[in-house]
Parts: sequence; C-alpha cells; structure tokens
Amino acid sequence: MTRLWTAVVLAFNLLFSGVALAAGPYPVHLPASPLGVDPQAVTVIGQTQEYEIQKGDTLLDVARDYGLGYLELGQLYRHWDPFLPTVGARITIPTTWIVPDCQNRQLVVNTGEMRLYKFADNARKVYTFPIGMGVLDFKTPTGTYKVTEKKVKPSWYVPKSLQAKYGMAVMPPGPDNPLGDYKLTLSWGDYGIHGTSMPWGVGRLVSHGCTRMYPEHIKELFPMVPVGAVVEYIYEPVKIGFRHGRIYLEVNEDYYHRIPDMLIHTLNQLEDRGLITEIDYSKVVKIVEEKLGLPEEITKRTEGVAATCLTHTLESTNE
Repeated sequence: MTRLWTAVVLAFNLLFSGVALAAGPYPVHLPASPLGVDPQAVTVIGQTQEYEIQKGDTLLDVARDYGLGYLELGQLYRHWDPFLPTVGARITIPTTWIVPDCQNRQLVVNTGEMRLYKFADNARKVYTFPIGMGVLDFKTPTGTYKVTEKKVKPSWYVPKSLQAKYGMAVMPPGPDNPLGDYKLTLSWGDYGIHGTSMPWGVGRLVSHGCTRMYPEHIKELFPMVPVGAVVEYIYEPVKIGFRHGRIYLEVNEDYYHRIPDMLIHTLNQLEDRGLITEIDYSKVVKIVEEKLGLPEEITKRTEGVAATCLTHTLESTNE
C-alpha cells in the first residue's frame, strides 16, 4: 500500500470514527481550585490510537501524519531505526496529553514537552501542536511575551554568524527560508513562532531559540492569534491532570537538563497540589523512570505498602 493510499484510508477512518488527528479543538474543564481533585475537571485530552506500519513508512512521517513531533513517537520506540520500522508492526500513537495550567493566557508553549497549546472559548477548548525549539547552546527561554507582529511570507534576517554560510544578510521568502510562510513575532527580539523548511525538525532541539511548527499547523494557528495575544513560555516536563475524578501524571524527558531529581520534582508537584495522599506511589515511580510523555492514571487504589514508601520518601526529602 502506498503512503498516499494509506493517508486516504487514515483520513476516512478518522472522519467516521470521530477521532481527531491531534490539533483539536478538545473540550477542557479547568479545576476550580489549585488544590485537591475536582471531579468536574477535564484536563486530559485526546486518546491513544494504533497504526500498522506500511512499506515506505518512517517514524518521522507517521509522527507528522498524526500531528506529533518526532520525539513524541520516537521515545516510545527509541530502539527502532526510525527510517526502517518493521512493516506490519502495530504501534501506539500517543495522541493524548495533559493540558498545562493556562494562567488565563491565550497561548502556552511548554518547552518541557515540546508542545504549544492555544486556548479558546474562555479556556473551555484547546488546540495543541508539536514544536521544535532551541538547541542546548541557544535554549528557548521561559517568560511572558506578546505577539507584536504577524508576517506572511517573512524574510529571514540572517544572523551575522551565519551570513558567510548562506552568502546573504537577508533571505527572501521561498522554499529554503527557515521561517516558512507564516511568523508570529514575539516581544523578545526578532524571535517568534513560525513555520519551517525542515519539517522533520519539529519535535527536536533544532533552532537558535525560535519555536518551529509544521507548515500545516502554523497555517492553522496563524489566523487564531491576534496581535497583542499573550504567550506564556514554560518549562515543565511533569504535568498533572484529571479526568472522571481520577488523577493522571505525564512525565517527559528533561530536554534542557534543568531538573536535578525528576522523582523528587514530581512528588513536590503532587504535594503542592494537595494530592500526595491520593496517588499510587509505585505507579508514579514507574512513570518517572520511563519518561514516555504519556498521561497515565496514578490514583491510589489500595492502602498499605505504597503509601508507607511514599511517606518515607517525603520524610527523607525534607531532612
């Protein structure tokens, strides 16, 4: 089966199954309180899917087809050759996420998971897209910014350090322009959220600080975002969510190596939310160790050993 025919079948199945590829919008109900479990809260969105590898597939292509950044899929199959996955193998497509706290922002970019969230309808709906971000030497910063300008077919003002490489100071719009066709300029220099001429870089550390998106995603996001919109950049590999009164945990890789101890960081997050006595410690440890970026339920089901271990861990942390 060719990739074109596979894409047609995929689109047909998704259309009639009611499952969105990834972008949304998804319904959201934020917790009424920052503490405890709100039984009405819904901050776990999407659902996992399955896909059978076809001849000619790469994991990079499959990730893009489902609206994922490469590492969102690649970290589940980190021992595979991404360019030669086994034909016929059935794989999990991790199209489920925990929504970060929006703090009344219209846009939240979480570099701790390489994903952007666009809130709408007074934060009752959310769209989400994967991103590429700054390499270790040029980390994408955290902070609150505003969209100062919207550009279609932007020119790229080449940094002086790269002008010799590209042979120009300004690159006009075109297929080689790394900004793609759309750019949302932010209030920190000439940096912004934009498309890319290298889609395989989405879901990776690739830029000099800017936020890169798939061409089809920035085209969808661009008209939703007005000039003056507030954008909150956070770095949080650990997220806590709720659905049907249950507690969920998502732990991603520490891409920028900012978390000295991921387990202690996670337990502190749970304690700050007033959830430490409500969770299954053994499940938390497993999720932290694996760092798959998948939301998993951690609600405590039984008393006993897990709660005792958790108490000892917190006591040693506070010594």
